[in-house]
Amino acid sequence: MAPPPSEQPDSAAAAGAGAISRVLIVMAMETEAMPLVNRFNLVEAPARESIFPKGASWTRYYGSHKDLHIDLVMPGKDAVFGVDSVGTVSASLVTYASVEALKPDLIINAGTAGGFKAKGASVGDVFVASDVAFHDRRIPIPVFDTYGVGARKAFAAPNILKELNFKAGKLSTGDSLDMCPQDEEMIVSNDATIKDMEGAAVAYVADIFSTPAIFVKAVTDIVDGDKPTPEEFLNNLISVTARLEVSVTRVLDFISGKRISDL
Repeated sequence: MAPPPSEQPDSAAAAGAGAISRVLIVMAMETEAMPLVNRFNLVEAPARESIFPKGASWTRYYGSHKDLHIDLVMPGKDAVFGVDSVGTVSASLVTYASVEALKPDLIINAGTAGGFKAKGASVGDVFVASDVAFHDRRIPIPVFDTYGVGARKAFAAPNILKELNFKAGKLSTGDSLDMCPQDEEMIVSNDATIKDMEGAAVAYVADIFSTPAIFVKAVTDIVDGDKPTPEEFLNNLISVTARLEVSVTRVLDFISGKRISDL
């Protein structure tokens, strides 16, 4: 088991500039995250080791896999409603606090997503996002409209795509599980294959710190299909989360011993 961050050597000094030593995995839901926690025997950081502000519900698990130190963070449960604190606000806050404190070499935002059959997505597919953007920040004023979409290129990882045989597609992010007509119009404009509720927010923070980030998304529901999104999402969540765990494990195996430029 890797020691907590205060006892870790500086990753660049230990492994050489560009080497991947510390990986931060950002996830939204406990159901999505626990298979990875169990797979790698990650330990929940006790209160005395908290890197987060007092009163924050955010949680961190840490451990090691091969030559990698892994920190897995989640926004945790809402203190009032007791549900996962999903959405862009929680995702950006926990990502910011984690990157500031832990100084990862690479961020992996892993989670489930809705997919569009018109773009070739099926339930159970795993995508690595090539681009990210928002679809519900509508500011119809010149320049502000482009800012609202916030389109960004994800970190290019051609070798991960090639060697692990994942699909590539554009990711669109918003704070609603369903899709109103205005969101649909923006998602089409974003040329998105998959949609989620945190990816573009994580990308925004990653850009602030100039930290490479990749987005691994497993499809739970077909947004443009004939089943209600909440029903299909819940029915497929457990099985697709199991596939997500396998996929993230393969990514970690692949990046072990590599440099950022090798991805």
